Amino acid sequence: MNYINKNSFKSSILLLYFILIMISQGRAQGAQNDDKVKLLWKAAQENDVTTIQRLIKEGVNIEASDAKQRTALMIATHQQNNEAAKVLIDAGANVNALDDMHDSPFLYAGASGYIKIVSYCLQHGADFTVLNRYNGTALIPACERGHVETVKEILKRKDFPIDHVNRLGWTALLEAIILSDGGPAHVQIVQLLVDAGCNVNIADKDGITPLTHARKKQFTQIVAILEKAGAK
Repeated sequence: MNYINKNSFKSSILLLYFILIMISQGRAQGAQNDDKVKLLWKAAQENDVTTIQRLIKEGVNIEASDAKQRTALMIATHQQNNEAAKVLIDAGANVNALDDMHDSPFLYAGASGYIKIVSYCLQHGADFTVLNRYNGTALIPACERGHVETVKEILKRKDFPIDHVNRLGWTALLEAIILSDGGPAHVQIVQLLVDAGCNVNIADKDGITPLTHARKKQFTQIVAILEKAGAK
């Protein structure tokens, strides 16, 4: 019996020893992975494509997020690092991952007028049901801020929800009028929206139509476009 107990004791000690080794190795591996992720974030920030490609080959987690819930792709998008963004997207980075501001790479790029990143996102699974903190699409702030080329790029997608209404009660058309100066860029955007088939009569939460807003602001060119499109 004593012999059996001694063997059992030795076996228990050996098992505990191996468990401790495995835990130690796991921690070391975890620390190494953390270092690689931090290096990935830095590379995305600096548009260091070579480092990003190397880390991807080494199996780094490209969806790891920082304290602001930003993935490497989101970090690259913030800097408008087109090359880094493309490498990450081609590697399968999620273009719809939301950060702590409820922005995704697609939403942020649309609002900022970063047309190349918008295009990459549209080609790689941009989800039009993922909305920003205003419950809006990528198109709405692009229209408000006068990003003509970005608006064109988004409107190439016939399935885009062009008449989506955000939390403020505004469509892309309404924001292109209410929050603009009625200059050439916004005139062009209104025409683009009309040509794409937007509903020119969706009113805001107070029942005021796009045409009424345009008339109040004396945006004569926009008024003419809306009237020709049958706005009331």
